[in-house]
Amino acid sequence: MPRFTPTERTTLHRRPQRGSYDRAVVAAILDEAFFCHVGFTVDGQPYVIPTIHARVGDHVYLHGSAASRMLRSVREGIPVCVTVTILDGIVLARSAFKHSLNYRSVVILGTATEVRDRAEKNDALKAIVEHVAPQRWDDVRWPNEQELKATSVLRLPLEEVSAKIRTGPPLDLEEDSQATCWAGELPLRLVPQPPIADPKLDATTPLPSYIREYRRP
Repeated sequence: MPRFTPTERTTLHRRPQRGSYDRAVVAAILDEAFFCHVGFTVDGQPYVIPTIHARVGDHVYLHGSAASRMLRSVREGIPVCVTVTILDGIVLARSAFKHSLNYRSVVILGTATEVRDRAEKNDALKAIVEHVAPQRWDDVRWPNEQELKATSVLRLPLEEVSAKIRTGPPLDLEEDSQATCWAGELPLRLVPQPPIADPKLDATTPLPSYIREYRRP
């Protein structure tokens, strides 16, 4: 299916023209965003925790310490809300009220399950590493048995999902259009800086091309 089916919980009511249920749009945002925020409630107390994610097909994988309160709580089947946001620019309007941001965001609702199959768990950890640094997995030591036991991996299906996107210039009122202050967009993007080698690294170790030419999807 090329689109997610909107539900009562994912139907956008404010600025619905900015919404998207297109699977390709959602996938592109999830794949570019470095990390997500996981919202959940335990004993009436809400929490929102940032963590690294990775999308594989129609699932998002989350990982962390097996002792993590977030992962221990979420794997028990409580509802979660996972969000990602990419900031694309500052929108400077002629009135304070009309200032805004250009962004791309995704909201995922559902329940996650713990990955217990060793092969799937290993593949999920590879996807998470490669989500941050593509091609890195084959260069490093893979998790050993102790590290796998100390790590929890959760799988969240992409079922109730919506994206919301703002692009373009400020939406000033017509009566403000003749104001003399500057108005427009200030685009922003994440730019890698020159790599800094670990002080313990052998000086003859070459810099991998995937670091030298690092780019986000």
